[in-house]
Amino acid sequence: MDGRHNAQANAGTAHGDGPNGRRLPDFLLSVNLKYVKLGYHYLISHLLTLCFIPITAVTLLEISQMSYTDVRLLWLHLQFNLISVIIFSTVVVFGLTVYIMSRPRPIYLVDYSCFRAPHDWAASLHAFMEHSRRTGDFDESSLEFQRKILERSGVGDETCVPEAMHLVPPKPSMAAARDEAEKVMFGALDALFCNTKVKPKDIGILVVNCSLFNPTPSLSAMIVNRYKLRGHVRSFNLGGMGCSAGVIAVDLAKDLLQIHRNTYAVVVSTENITQNWYFGNKKSMLIPNCLFRVGGSAVLLSNKSVDRSRAKYKLVHVVRTHKGADDKAFRCVYQEQDGAGKTGVSLSKDLMAIAGGALKTNITTLGPLVLPISEQLLFFATLAVKKLFNKGVKTYIPDFKLAFDHFCIHAGGRAVIDELEKNLQLLPVHVEASRMTLHRFGNTSSSSIWYELAYIEAKGRMRKGHRVWQIAFGSGFKCNSAVWQALRNVKPSCNGPWEDCIDRYPVKLVL
Repeated sequence: MDGRHNAQANAGTAHGDGPNGRRLPDFLLSVNLKYVKLGYHYLISHLLTLCFIPITAVTLLEISQMSYTDVRLLWLHLQFNLISVIIFSTVVVFGLTVYIMSRPRPIYLVDYSCFRAPHDWAASLHAFMEHSRRTGDFDESSLEFQRKILERSGVGDETCVPEAMHLVPPKPSMAAARDEAEKVMFGALDALFCNTKVKPKDIGILVVNCSLFNPTPSLSAMIVNRYKLRGHVRSFNLGGMGCSAGVIAVDLAKDLLQIHRNTYAVVVSTENITQNWYFGNKKSMLIPNCLFRVGGSAVLLSNKSVDRSRAKYKLVHVVRTHKGADDKAFRCVYQEQDGAGKTGVSLSKDLMAIAGGALKTNITTLGPLVLPISEQLLFFATLAVKKLFNKGVKTYIPDFKLAFDHFCIHAGGRAVIDELEKNLQLLPVHVEASRMTLHRFGNTSSSSIWYELAYIEAKGRMRKGHRVWQIAFGSGFKCNSAVWQALRNVKPSCNGPWEDCIDRYPVKLVL
């Protein structure tokens, strides 16, 4: 695996033992543990193949020793048992037919696009603080709190907020919120239709997710109206599901594509800033102001076999975890009014602990689906030893770098990325896309994982067969994962979000 740390290999040295004044090296010191582990993984991963080779060899040897008479006797035996042969063949053909017809249809990601806001929407740290001061809504303590959060957040000076929030005083009206939603969604969709050459009339399924802005008519209806989608399009509008709703929307589209044949599905993920800015002084509700920025994505999925040749990825797994039954988890990201009646989203101090618990549950389910059998055996072996013999034994943490080539961790904030890097034992290159997305675009909610995937593509790192893990957290509390496999060496699409700035990244962050 690229980027893995090399173990120290200490060769034995010559000493005055033996007739030649030399002795054998200390093999315990000279063995490179990295290659021992790689050898173990190779052995376990190819165990069935290694067992199959001698069986095949013995079978071929027996066949090679058969005479003409033996072959003729075998043929006569089959003729006398014709009915049995026909029944057996019928059962095999029927079983294969049922298997082929009932297995899930492959879901292809043809292409996707991310909204890139105009430069005049940019809000640098200095401009953000100056604007917050001029609104007159925040006291000095709140202003200082926001300044410290911004300096430590990993958010850069090119992140964007909508036009209405640049005004003094801000004017977060319904009309302004609709305008932001239209510019973001239509901007992403225009680029998607242009790059894929798919006509809007060909879309059979539309799924839109936006957590905090849910007007009537819905956002999905706005898209249907703008692009004149066909009358029997199956449209869905997901609201209030937090930053992990992008994976939920993909999962819903996947299920629908299993039912409806030969069609396209479009998934639009965004969040609306205009009507959800907090103008109060409660510290836990000021954090979203510092992190959330304008962003959105549009993804084209297909169940058409002809699209495999041009698709970028194939959907491998979706795993969803919901911890909403626990009261602390349910309220850790909570929209409410403060004492002055001002609405905002409050973040609990227990957020990171709850996110860690949700992640543990999610990867416990995902692990057996993606990890090589060697890692699973090591994990269960140490778990059994810990349960049965020695509780002090440290549970083995599976190496997810053996299952995935790339990681798209939701850019919710620097603390989230830091914790996953530490707990999953990732290297800096594995979280580079997440950190740089947070720096360039901020927390764009459910669409952030697509900006991260675009970063990996723009860097030229996505190769055929590579697996990518998208993982996102959201209110409720939820942790959701999507696993994709590259069908070719993936190049960035035209008008990508990193097109004009990828050469400047990665940038060095102040920690």
